[in-house]
Amino acid sequence: MRIVPATTPASSHILLIRCPDEPGLIYKISGVLFRHGLNILRNDEFVERADNHFFMRTELAGELAAEDLLQELRTTLPAADIRLSDNRPKNIVLLVTKEHHCLSELLVRHAFQELNARILAVVSNYEVLGDLTRQFGIPFHCVSHEGKTREAHEVEVQQIIGQYAPEFVVLAKYMRILSPEFVLPYANRLINIHHSFLPAFVGASPYAQAYERGVKIIGATAHFVNEQLDQGPIIAQSVIPVNHTHSAAEMAQAGRDVEKIVLARSLRLVFSERVFVHHNKTIIFE
Repeated sequence: MRIVPATTPASSHILLIRCPDEPGLIYKISGVLFRHGLNILRNDEFVERADNHFFMRTELAGELAAEDLLQELRTTLPAADIRLSDNRPKNIVLLVTKEHHCLSELLVRHAFQELNARILAVVSNYEVLGDLTRQFGIPFHCVSHEGKTREAHEVEVQQIIGQYAPEFVVLAKYMRILSPEFVLPYANRLINIHHSFLPAFVGASPYAQAYERGVKIIGATAHFVNEQLDQGPIIAQSVIPVNHTHSAAEMAQAGRDVEKIVLARSLRLVFSERVFVHHNKTIIFE
């Protein structure tokens, strides 16, 4: 198979600002950008009224001196969290178990440069998906959990991930519960696909639960992982209709189709700097 390498997209800059809201914020920010000779290609902003917090994502064009720009912005907005991104592809590692649908979706999208990411490696607790991964020229590591405590297994997995120093870790149907100690170093950098429309049907056997309840929609949820099971900030969700004629197995197949699309969509949002995490929810500029 010929793999198209993931390359950096055309030069662009994305300015990300979050701060307490106040009158004149956009005027102040745009004034700084104008003084630096920058053109605003697109601007999105939102105010979370519950706690009076302002969020802004701005796509910029023009030559810029990053440190000078950031210094003036921070002087103008001393209470703001300000970040400038060059929108380059993010380095990621995938964790998988046995199910192929999410992994294969991401591998194909990566091959055709549709993720704004570089998949550095795939790590699994089974060898099942090794051949698939290697067909795309990506390193595969099998770290078996058998005969090991969860803590010992996680240490081995962390050592493999550490070799690649990824910016994000993606759980592409990694069917093991991670300890808070594992999750902590990856705050807002660990992304999971959950096989139901959270907060419904958390934990194991969601499609069996859905079948027993006679649900009329099947959904999937992509979210950041925190120390509480399936409780992290939600990035993307979607559903499809089902009815009483669907068996639990048919619901599961329908669910897999939704899962792979929702996960890929959530990664594109995160990797293109469109997601702010605020408390336990997300602000997303699509």
